Amino acid sequence: MALAFDVSSCVRATSKFSECTKCVDICPVSTIEFVDNIPAFTPSACIECGGCVGVCPTESFSLSDFSVLNFFFESMEKHQHKFSCRVDIPCLSMLSVEELISFALASKEQIVLDTQSCNYCGGDSNKLRHQLETNIEEANFILSAFSDKEILVKAFDEKEEYCKKDIDIRDRRSFFSLKGVVKSKKEFDEAVLEDELKEFALDMDTIARIKDKKIPNRRKLLFSLLKREDRPKVYEILAEDDISFTSQKFIDESCTNCQICYRICPTGALSSDLKFSVINFDAMMCVKCHLCHDVCEPNSIQLQSGFEIKEFFEPTQRTLATFNVERCNECGNYFTYKGGIKECFRCKIEEEEAMELHANAKKREF
Repeated sequence: MALAFDVSSCVRATSKFSECTKCVDICPVSTIEFVDNIPAFTPSACIECGGCVGVCPTESFSLSDFSVLNFFFESMEKHQHKFSCRVDIPCLSMLSVEELISFALASKEQIVLDTQSCNYCGGDSNKLRHQLETNIEEANFILSAFSDKEILVKAFDEKEEYCKKDIDIRDRRSFFSLKGVVKSKKEFDEAVLEDELKEFALDMDTIARIKDKKIPNRRKLLFSLLKREDRPKVYEILAEDDISFTSQKFIDESCTNCQICYRICPTGALSSDLKFSVINFDAMMCVKCHLCHDVCEPNSIQLQSGFEIKEFFEPTQRTLATFNVERCNECGNYFTYKGGIKECFRCKIEEEEAMELHANAKKREF
């Protein structure tokens, strides 16, 4: 397997104001770093745990030969409900909260996760263990709001020797121990490339793909499984801090309708109409990447203190803000009208600049 990165999906590539550091924070060997605001990594240093795959809100990271989505369907087809690191999956921390909930909902038996391999994981394994424990705790908490399903944790002691052996094989920090005997110049060149920092640039093709709104596969999977669930008699409200993968928002009166938030939203959770007269929000499309908050200059977008479980079963597009939009008398374009002369911001600036140039010209005449 090899770590792959789709720069067009990364929120840091979408805006230099993004404060997302999840991939760097989770990496147990600190191979991921930021170069010109975008993640970069050295392939040979990567231990292929997939921790970054699990925490990335927009699924920018992936492992070349392992798909969590395929793993889910294959496991359900085999009626498998017990999973171990390095036996069934590179690392259980690859499974996001959404995916853990999906496994629990789809399985007829309780999901059991083996944490034995955490004792032998390379690098700072505490990061991966902590993330896994946090994900399980959150998944169980959310499940308890509408289901009797629960994810259990158990160490399978009989696999201890396998785990020890496997981690020795996967120690990628030693260049020559990984590659063994290099038989050709081509193999040598490829090996050397893996020891170099892999950087990602924003070329025209990448910029074009950034504009595409994408719903992560894990969200599509969860949403499809929730449709099969019986609706609870009473919908609970969870504290905002208790749910990490989606949110509900409101917009205060400081909003200027600059349009940046819904233009930059990677999934289309925030949107508007053809006249840009409203800001709509769909919680089931939100991945809580925080990008809209990072780019909002007046800090108008706020998180609600609670998340309504009802959104899981009755998703609703809500209107967060409404604006009076009129046509500019000068250019004819629509703009947010707040009274006075019907003149858009651009035309007003052009008029002020023209008046200033005219005044300066008169001063020179005298």
